[in-house]
Amino acid sequence: MDSSKRNKSLYIDTEALSTLALVQAKLISPVDKLMNRQEAKEVDKTKFYKGVPFPFAFVLAPKGEQNRKVLEKLQKGEIIDLVNEGRKVGELTVEETFPIDPIQRLQNIYGTSDPSHPGVKNTMARLGKIAVCGKYNVTYPLIEDNIKRIKQMVTKTGAKFVSSMMIAANPLNRAHERMIRQAINDSDLLVIFLRKPFTSGGLRYDIRHDALSTFIDNFIPRNKVLIIPFENTYIFAGFNELILDAILAKNYGCHQLVVGKNHGGLGLYYDKNRLSSVFDHCKNIDIDIKTVDEYVYCDTCKTLVSTQTCPHGQHHHVHYHSESIMKLIQSGVIPPPILVRKEVSANILASLFPDRFKSLQEMHYSLMPGSGLLEQQSEEQFYLKLIKLYQTSSLT
Repeated sequence: MDSSKRNKSLYIDTEALSTLALVQAKLISPVDKLMNRQEAKEVDKTKFYKGVPFPFAFVLAPKGEQNRKVLEKLQKGEIIDLVNEGRKVGELTVEETFPIDPIQRLQNIYGTSDPSHPGVKNTMARLGKIAVCGKYNVTYPLIEDNIKRIKQMVTKTGAKFVSSMMIAANPLNRAHERMIRQAINDSDLLVIFLRKPFTSGGLRYDIRHDALSTFIDNFIPRNKVLIIPFENTYIFAGFNELILDAILAKNYGCHQLVVGKNHGGLGLYYDKNRLSSVFDHCKNIDIDIKTVDEYVYCDTCKTLVSTQTCPHGQHHHVHYHSESIMKLIQSGVIPPPILVRKEVSANILASLFPDRFKSLQEMHYSLMPGSGLLEQQSEEQFYLKLIKLYQTSSLT
């Protein structure tokens, strides 16, 4: 996108670029552009845009002293370059610039402006005080590839009813597996949008993707599930996340969004002195939102059960608490198979602790039963065989 003319430059981070690309591709439709001052004010007040629920204004207000100087002097009709990591990624034709209140915007997105909130802290560091609007174009191959892959999969499978899930799988556990199986049982194709945040924390995206692929490739019928990287930028990070998820899934061509009943976005709240829920807003989005029960492991039933169908008390239940399972994994401990499938645990631990065992082959031969042949063993195979030893019962 090189240009011979010397336009002014506006510097945006990859999170802003990804969000602009989503809107450009009409994946947040009916939002299809940056909002001007009047539109932004109206959306922040009504929480609707063109008759469809949208929780806050869509604006571009990048932080930085250089950006501030450029924004203060822009004129209507002026063309500016959008620059990301030193490379021109698009252009914007200025319609107008206008001031915004960063604190109020944080409040609109997250429901709080408390700097101790991780989302607030991240957005505050990148949010300026002057917004710019106007027609723009950006190049971001990931979004284009996602659209292409979903269309190709629908064509290949002939899917008539497409379900979707938005998960972090941090890490993938047995409850996730049950939700996935239930979703594909009710649909022709399940699109799993695997969250890929811009902030650090938890397992790397590639490790989570490989673990999810291990489960799907080995334990799910072929061509029933498609994994799509979902860069959940700041607009998906607030308490209105579920509304944005529903809009995105619908515009990707999905007919249903599957969420757990413990999803934070399902809470009730007062709207104009009336008790409301997210379902009241999502009814205008034209996508079915299906809620599934919370799953636990019951030590009396000896299996994974719904909290709604198990007759035993909570003291018999093992909950799938992601943070606790993550602490085990980060400590290098193999989670019990009732929490995480052994093949998934082995995949994650082998990736998280590469070359952990200096004498891996020696440990294989000294600890594990084998075929008698000298075989090269991987760390992943070592974890799988180690779990089998844990599961023997005659001496336990």
